[in-house]
Amino acid sequence: MNFVDNAFILICAALVMFMTPGLALFYGGLVRSKNVLATIMQSFIMLGLVSILWAVCGYSLSFGTDIGGLIGGLDFAFLQGVGMDNAGSPAANLPHLTFMIFQCMFAVITPALISGAFAERMKFAGFMVFSALWLLLVYTPMCHWVWGGGWMGEMGALDFAGGAVVHMSSGAAALCCCILIGKRKGHGSTPFIPHNLPMTILGAGILWFGWFGFNAGSALAADGAAANAFVTTHMATAAAALSWIAAEWLHGGKATTLGAASGAVAGLVAITPAAGFVTPMWAIVIGLGAGVICYGGIMIKNRFGYDDALDVVGIHGLGGTYGALATGVFATVGAKGVIAGNAEQLWIQFVSVIATWAFCFVMTFIIFKVVDATIGLRATDEEQDRGMDIAEHSETGYQW
Repeated sequence: MNFVDNAFILICAALVMFMTPGLALFYGGLVRSKNVLATIMQSFIMLGLVSILWAVCGYSLSFGTDIGGLIGGLDFAFLQGVGMDNAGSPAANLPHLTFMIFQCMFAVITPALISGAFAERMKFAGFMVFSALWLLLVYTPMCHWVWGGGWMGEMGALDFAGGAVVHMSSGAAALCCCILIGKRKGHGSTPFIPHNLPMTILGAGILWFGWFGFNAGSALAADGAAANAFVTTHMATAAAALSWIAAEWLHGGKATTLGAASGAVAGLVAITPAAGFVTPMWAIVIGLGAGVICYGGIMIKNRFGYDDALDVVGIHGLGGTYGALATGVFATVGAKGVIAGNAEQLWIQFVSVIATWAFCFVMTFIIFKVVDATIGLRATDEEQDRGMDIAEHSETGYQW
């Protein structure tokens, strides 16, 4: 066990935990004022719900003894055998508890990401049940496939910090949910204007800050790989913020603060699978592409007509997909992609993308239908008119 590595990863776990309140602010500022608390709550409460599920069985299903390459066993259920030393830890340099809690923070934010797709129109009770089932039936298998000894990792798919596990999975789920739940009342005829963009910018800044723990911490040691992941994360994010506002400037004639924030998040998403496998200069290239591609991604929803309220599909789904494929092209650090003479890696990445989207979309469809049929998920038109803050929580975000 390495005490320096332990301290570093504990700090990174705290940074990743901070991302979920940051996401709450990012999403909260983008909705109408009558829905701000309900939107924030859908992210914040995941710190409670997911953490408990993770301790009870989620961690074990993700990192327990491999069963057929598909799921982990229950040997770590209720955190049995997960102690203060490195016995049984997937990272021999870390106490098992440190590795567990670091991975817990990844699990927390992933279902919170999905909530942006159906913002302003999902009932809280249904949301809680949906999120719990989604974590256990979608996130834990994906985590095991990639990081826990499952088939995707064994195939050689590269996902340094969660391009497939976190972003593609939440993006596929978001697409399924916003199609199934339907559009917000008034969509297409009523302007849905973000009520507090300074809140959204603050949230984006917290996400950028916390993402250093997300990506650098995924090196699982305080070493050069962590330094590289830190730098590539920052450079890709900076480049994506610039390329997004350049794209919207050329397209719409103005560069917006929302565009800068969205571009930064797009860059963070795209570099996540690649952070430990590319150099800083290739990270800039990935970031430049992310800003333009994800800006185009949010334009696509207008053509297809689905109501992805806060652009989860366009940023996390498309950005994660692009980042996974870009990893197969630009990987030169610890792994080889196309530019390093290994064209096969791009094919492996492509297979992992297709498998992730297919599995997560289909499973989300099943979970959504079951929860909707038993508890109900969509708020009524009257509840949407009143606002989800009052309808679901009997609170208001602001006293005028």
